[in-house]
Amino acid sequence: MSQTKEPGGGDRPGGAAEDRPPMRDLLVSAAFELFVERGYENTTVDDIVRLAGVGRRSFFRYFPTKEDVVFPDHEGALARMVAYLADDPAQEDAVSTACGAARLVMRMYAENPEFSVRRYTLTRHVPALKAYEISVVWRYERALATYLERRFAGLAEGGARAHAVAAAVVAAHNYGLRTWLRSGGRGDVAACVDPALEMVRRTWREPQDTVVVIARSGTPMWQVVQQVETALREGDAKPE
Repeated sequence: MSQTKEPGGGDRPGGAAEDRPPMRDLLVSAAFELFVERGYENTTVDDIVRLAGVGRRSFFRYFPTKEDVVFPDHEGALARMVAYLADDPAQEDAVSTACGAARLVMRMYAENPEFSVRRYTLTRHVPALKAYEISVVWRYERALATYLERRFAGLAEGGARAHAVAAAVVAAHNYGLRTWLRSGGRGDVAACVDPALEMVRRTWREPQDTVVVIARSGTPMWQVVQQVETALREGDAKPE
């Protein structure tokens, strides 16, 4: 997401065109200034465009609703996630790939910690925005589930597994992300998110290959056990 700027100086309406931020960022910045001053419910689209110095048509060119101006970066993040999942080679572990896709959203938040924390604070206190955020999260989960359904198509109960893993990835990501946001966006967000995602990966990674041992009738059991243990060790040594 582009770095948002607070209206002021050359960013104010009437400044030189080259001094003003892109229209989309200007609208976001104006909206958040008003949300802080007046509250979300007491701010209208007309108020936002008046402060930004543009017309209503310009606002709706970028944002279908007032809620969308609070989440200006999620459409791009979702598109990047879908593209990332589409490019995944089938030989990669599907759960690890799903966790990697979630990290794209994490990095989007990390690009502008101050804005992310302000949005988190606003969303916690505005029910309409909380409901909107839930719908955004569901779209991420649906993208992950669609990918995992394809990858788990050959497994018993693959569909159920796909949706369970998608929900687990999203829940783990959001737990780590909220931990970071509650700290004020200080420190490395990955240090909060990665351990949670790793727990999901360990729990839900795809079943390993079945070990088959062929032994002659009458082979001592200790030799059979030894062969099984050797095969398991060799399997664990392979990179995932």
